[in-house]
Amino acid sequence: MSEQTLVRNVEAALRELGVHDEVVAAGQFQPRGHTGSMFAAGMIGDSLAGGSGGVPDSVATAGGALAGARMHDAASGLPTNMLVGVTATHVYGFDAAHRSSPAGALVFSVSRSRLEVRVHQRVNVRILELVDGSTGSSVQLEGNRVPLTHSKDVIDVLRG
Repeated sequence: MSEQTLVRNVEAALRELGVHDEVVAAGQFQPRGHTGSMFAAGMIGDSLAGGSGGVPDSVATAGGALAGARMHDAASGLPTNMLVGVTATHVYGFDAAHRSSPAGALVFSVSRSRLEVRVHQRVNVRILELVDGSTGSSVQLEGNRVPLTHSKDVIDVLRG
């Protein structure tokens, strides 16, 4: 999916809210810890299968990974997949079933005028922290390193 399609999806969602800002970057993100929870719960599922091997072992590993990610995401208060769009004045996060789906409900909106951006590199994800400088509250996201998500494009624009 091209970044332009993601940008158009976020702009359409903003227009529905009465916001007519130009989106300069958009990408797909998950709640911080999503991937780590998948990994840890997959290992637990694998161990519960008792090393039986074959299909039962694979099902236990995959089932554990999916359950772990869903439980973590539910506890975070954020949707599993989000489209994050950046304008000159704000960063917006929208619920989205997946990259190619239209943006759903608005999850967060942070003014860039008081925004502090922190990025942490991990093995297979980049952690993006959006910290409101006036309140100290933050939104913590992770973007996959796979180029199709365009999370790097969002991070690059925010780092300026």
